Amino acid sequence: MKNNSLKVLILCTGNSCRSQMAHGFLQSFDKEISVYSAGTEPAERINQKAVQVMRETGIDISHHTPRLVDQYLGEEWDYVITVCDHANETCPLFTGKVKNRLHIGFENPSNATGSEEFIMSEFRRIRDMIREEFWKFYEENLKI
Repeated sequence: MKNNSLKVLILCTGNSCRSQMAHGFLQSFDKEISVYSAGTEPAERINQKAVQVMRETGIDISHHTPRLVDQYLGEEWDYVITVCDHANETCPLFTGKVKNRLHIGFENPSNATGSEEFIMSEFRRIRDMIREEFWKFYEENLKI
């Protein structure tokens, strides 16, 4: 299978943080993969702290926009991956149109409270976990 035929959809609740970071990383691993992300209840805009911590890795997701998962229901997917428990529980059924459905869950750094320094450290911690888990996923499932 050629990579450019692979289509991956990453789902989260708000599609403003974790799914956007996963989208950015997976796309950076292989530009030939068609990567999309969406939310079950999309936020108005991408989380700026997520944009900031991704920029630190050299990946710009500032142009990403949260999207509603419903717009992708009629499409065929090689992988649909949920990255938060809520999206995993409320994910609509993509009956017959998804070859592989996976859950790779992460805590929501947007829920962190405390000093700005602590909150940013949580965004970086989750970002690094997302990079590690999606690299493993890429190596084991997508890399030719």
